[in-house]
Amino acid sequence: METLLTADFWIGIFKIIWIDVILSGDNAVVIALAARSLPPEQQRKAILWGAGFAIALRIALTVVAAKLMQLPFLEILGGCLLLWIGVSLLQGDDATDDNTQGKGSKQRGIFTAIRTILMADLVMCLDNVIAVAATAQGDMTLLIFGLALSIPLVLFGSSLMIKLMDRFPWIVLLGAGLIGWVAGETIVNDHMLDSVAQQYPALKYVAAVLGAALVLAVGRHLQQRKTAALQQSLR
Repeated sequence: METLLTADFWIGIFKIIWIDVILSGDNAVVIALAARSLPPEQQRKAILWGAGFAIALRIALTVVAAKLMQLPFLEILGGCLLLWIGVSLLQGDDATDDNTQGKGSKQRGIFTAIRTILMADLVMCLDNVIAVAATAQGDMTLLIFGLALSIPLVLFGSSLMIKLMDRFPWIVLLGAGLIGWVAGETIVNDHMLDSVAQQYPALKYVAAVLGAALVLAVGRHLQQRKTAALQQSLR
């Protein structure tokens, strides 16, 4: 109880709220992109399952995140995975095709969405976990609060993003670009590139811009090829 009355505790609460609001946004975008092509009922299921697994991942990674981030090439591999996920999501991926078919295909569609959410969140939640853990500084109350707060933020954020994407399709491009941006940052943040990143501080932003540009360019190209092939088959 004495801990709750200290200024440091409430400053920590404020910091964690701010960190969660900022860093949960990219996770919400991934969930929204992966679930946007599903029927409304399946969208809700994908959001709930995706967010649930995302929170479980955060809890599991909290214990080992700091050590994981020190493994060489881990973030480079994670960044490359995010690039692939960003391109796949921009194409509409398998979920769009599955929705035009039968019940079995729709089930595959929701499983594909959840799988995509899990893979992306495994990479993207590391920064959130480390930031919250560092702010908590061993205080389990703050740590649990930070993890618990991310649940409604991801759930509400992804539901809101799906509605915005339905109304403003160009937001899909922004979302895919954001994933590419995070991928570029993740690659440069790898432990093996510490010396290079310190020598060239702007490298982080250059990599982020290149990552976003790569996802948008490749994703749009593959999307156009897919549309052309579909139109050709309908003739």
